[in-house]
Amino acid sequence: MIPVYQPYFNGREKEYVNQCLDSTWISSKGEFIGRFESAFAKYVGAPGGATSVCNGTVAIHLALAALGIGPGDEVIVPTFTYIASVNTIIQTGATPVFVDSLQATWQVDPEDIRRKITPHTKAVMAVHLYGQSCDMDPILQICEENNLFLVEDCAEAFGSYYKGRHVGSFGDVATFSFFGNKTITTGEGGMVVTKDAAVLAKAFHLKNQGVSSSREYWHDIVAYNYRMTNICAAIGLAQLEQADVILEKKRQIALWYAEALQGLPLDVHREEPGTTHSFWMCSILVNNASHRDGLRQHLREHGVETRPVFYPAHTMPHCLTKGVFPVAEYLGARGVNLPSYPALTQGEIQRIAQYIQSFFGAVVQ
Repeated sequence: MIPVYQPYFNGREKEYVNQCLDSTWISSKGEFIGRFESAFAKYVGAPGGATSVCNGTVAIHLALAALGIGPGDEVIVPTFTYIASVNTIIQTGATPVFVDSLQATWQVDPEDIRRKITPHTKAVMAVHLYGQSCDMDPILQICEENNLFLVEDCAEAFGSYYKGRHVGSFGDVATFSFFGNKTITTGEGGMVVTKDAAVLAKAFHLKNQGVSSSREYWHDIVAYNYRMTNICAAIGLAQLEQADVILEKKRQIALWYAEALQGLPLDVHREEPGTTHSFWMCSILVNNASHRDGLRQHLREHGVETRPVFYPAHTMPHCLTKGVFPVAEYLGARGVNLPSYPALTQGEIQRIAQYIQSFFGAVVQ
């Protein structure tokens, strides 16, 4: 089986983890926590700093909580996204307001954001999907004109840039995920970054059970235990040290796919002008929605794992919403994520492409 993803451990991961074990600092204190946070903030360009958390979902929740998002507020979010973007809004007591996406980029539609603003709108969540960045200039303008917070969900966009700036450096606060299938991983983990040191201090306070900085075991607010372990941070630091190598390998894989899949009835998710696509997932969009599941089954029978792109959140039972989101529904019915892990070879990609060609050849006949 060629898996859809597997982590790339070719650096100092074992060495750093063994240092944690030898020192006995294995929980949420230890030298690797601070080292990973500092190095990550520098890599993505977050002048306010970064604070690590136990997974990418709580990173979003913590970011929203640090901004004071809560009951009575509305947060605009694309319906074409992973459900964590939406669930965390609901968990704060706020209301998600869904907007559509752009077919060319698969990213949120700025004009639909503008249409959905109400007196209750408190924030816009820009989700950078599958390694491509959103169009940040109009989104920033909309937020500035309407005095709205901008939250960037960068779970899938480590290594992605917009006009030379790393995603996550535009918003009031941004979040990243380090799940096992992310470009760099800690197994489970996440990061909150910000331009504002005061927001970071609030996030740090909330993630540590609201413990006082001046009085031992004194907790002054309702808060959470969202901390990352030193072991996870050790893995993350080792991964960050080889991030550029990983990103270059993934870019090469995307180029191999684009070349191998030319002429087939599908579109490859491509890099937009003025951006740097990190190609977290190498994704395709089949022209005919009725072919998507058959193609995935055909690849499965030949030992190739795939996965569908996200179903639009407004179709989920717990957040079912009336509205017209034609692009999100179009993408959700046609998208496929292909294997894209860094160790994938050109020969394996050519083999996958041959299986895809054989499927469409049979369909045409």
